[in-house]
Order: sequence, then C-alpha cells, then structure tokens
Amino acid sequence: MAAEQTTAIVLRTIEFSETSLIVSLLTRDFGRISAIAKGARRPKGPFEGALDLLAVCRVVVLKKSADTLDLLTEAKLHRRFRGGEKSLERVYAGYYVAEMLRLLTDEHDPHPEVYDLAIQTLAQIDGSGDVASTLLFFDCQILRLLGHAPGTDRCTDCGGAVETTPRISFSLSAGGVVCGGCRSKQQQSISVRAAIVEEIRQLQAATTTLPTHVARSIYGELRAIMNRYIPTVIGNVPRMQAFLPTQITPEASPPGTPPAQNR
Repeated sequence: MAAEQTTAIVLRTIEFSETSLIVSLLTRDFGRISAIAKGARRPKGPFEGALDLLAVCRVVVLKKSADTLDLLTEAKLHRRFRGGEKSLERVYAGYYVAEMLRLLTDEHDPHPEVYDLAIQTLAQIDGSGDVASTLLFFDCQILRLLGHAPGTDRCTDCGGAVETTPRISFSLSAGGVVCGGCRSKQQQSISVRAAIVEEIRQLQAATTTLPTHVARSIYGELRAIMNRYIPTVIGNVPRMQAFLPTQITPEASPPGTPPAQNR
C-alpha cells in the first residue's frame, strides 16, 4: 500500500482504544474517509494534537479495501478552529457544518469544490463573518454542488413555467417551486414569498462568494424553509439544526446597510 497525502478537515473523532482514535475526515482529494489514528490519544503521540474537531491538516493516509478503515499515519496541523474563543453561536455553526458534511457526502467520493466551500465557510465562522448569512450560503451551495438544489426557475413537477406572483408554491417533496396546475398534487407544499425564491436563486448562483449578507427582513422565512427542505434531502433532521441562528442581529448587517430593508 502506498501512502497518499492530502489536506483534510476533521469532522469527528471517536475513542477506539486507550491510545487510538477513529477519525472522520473530509479530504480534498479522496472525499470523506474514516481512518484509524493509532497513538493519537497519547500525550506525546505522532499527531501532535492535530486531530481536533474542525482542524485543517495535511495528512498521510494508507488506503485499504472498502470494508476496512484506512490508516492515518501522519497529520500536520495547518489551522485550528477557534470559533469557541469568540461565541457559542460560532461553535454551533462549526458543528453544523461538520454534521452537514458527514450527512451529505459519501465515503471515497471526492468533491474538491465541496472541500473548498467548507474551508471558505469555516474561515468566515472562525473570523468576523455573519454566521447566519454564511450558513445559508453554505446550505444553498453544498446542495447545488451535490445535485440536491431546490428548483427555482421552472415547475419541479411538470417542468412548465411558474407564474411570477407575490407568493409562489414551494413543494418539499418535488424539490422546489411548482406551478398553479401542479400545486394541488403536492402533499408537502408551502406558500413562500417571491423574494425568498429569488434569494435562494442568488445564493445558489455559482458567482456568489463569501462574505455575503442576507437581509434581516427575509432571513427568518428563508431559514425556516431550508430547515424543512434539508431533512427531505437527507432523510432526517440534523441534530445541530435546532441551534442555528433564528435571526440576523443588527450588528451583523454590512456597513451602510439600513436594517430590515429588502434588497
């Protein structure tokens, strides 16, 4: 077995023995992997404290067969997650990102763009970025990158045009907006403001980059819709969803932006 190197984000660690850990990593080159890190729990072990949750590391991995754990032989710390030094909100945000990466990605299925998105998102959470807006951007982008983005342009049931009205039907089961003719066939349909659909469209746009700011006047409704849509994609409610920001504080608005003003 040849040793392979890549960069990785630590998503979870589980105690395996008195001296070892099982770690879940999102790597840029190999996707999400599970590996055993022998000696990682020793005070002076070979990993030099690099395997903290959400730490970014340069790792060396011995990849094994599909039904066994890979072997992590080395991890050099690049950056430690320090959101906890700033606020509990930022800690929860980091935990949410880690959980979403575990739930939405498959093992040994590389998506370098998802890894880059996670790095960019964690940098905002770890820095001075608006946590609420950053997480909405992360949700919309990771759903788009992995093929789960809600449809916003045409009816997700029949494929026809959707009339532009102040409120639009959004089907959780169909995966996006639906036209008037298909609305009655949907078992999980909700009415949303057209401004919310437009915001989702903008957040999914490939040209959108962080940092970003969502208007406080639409954040609550947008967050509520994503909190209902995401469980339909992954099959259950993420544990950290209950700890997401319920509103954007005035301090989070970008300089010069009037509070509670629509875009």
